[in-house]
Amino acid sequence: MTTVLCWDIDGTLLNTGRAGIFALEDAAAEVIGKAVDFSQLPTAGLTDRKIAINVLEAAGLEPEASKIEALLELYAKYLPESLPRRQGRVLSGVREILEQLKSRSDVLSILLTGNIYKGAQAKLTHYGLAEYFTHGAFADLNEDRAAIALAAVTIAEEILGEVDRDRCFVIGDTPHDIQCCAAIQGKAIAVATGAYSLSELEAHSPWWAIPNLPEPVVFLEKLQL
Repeated sequence: MTTVLCWDIDGTLLNTGRAGIFALEDAAAEVIGKAVDFSQLPTAGLTDRKIAINVLEAAGLEPEASKIEALLELYAKYLPESLPRRQGRVLSGVREILEQLKSRSDVLSILLTGNIYKGAQAKLTHYGLAEYFTHGAFADLNEDRAAIALAAVTIAEEILGEVDRDRCFVIGDTPHDIQCCAAIQGKAIAVATGAYSLSELEAHSPWWAIPNLPEPVVFLEKLQL
């Protein structure tokens, strides 16, 4: 049975240094009509759609569908030019593991992310990770991460025909990732490379909690690959 690895992006695969805030501020300035400072806006574990809702509410606006879509579209437009404004990076162990996995026929790596599709592609392209992912579930239509997780499993089933939930792993850096993994009855791998400490992640009882992604041999042995 093929192993399915569902990868979060921000705080798991890479760290943009919160460069996306610049794109969000530029987008919000157009939609709201004035400059707004969102540098302290909490984003860890939240979907882009939920962040857009929070931005509109913080500005005193009703989060109407048209305003949400306009904000997200502009955010995606400005993101590629915003990413170089901060010193982001691919996180430890990521590229090495993905390189080991890319030629294996018994593993399917897909994205399970709170990013909208265009935002995810901008980040993966900028940091040189786009080649490792051809499929994914995104936040374009849903702000709820559990629903995105279910969409990811559906995509995997369309590709593979059948998915063994015992061989389905969600790799993320927040309690939201652990919770959405429970929604699909998979196994959560919690990596403390984002805003949450290892102890904070362990409190949510993931299948495996680690400070960062290990060497490929350790990762593959743990997943029995």
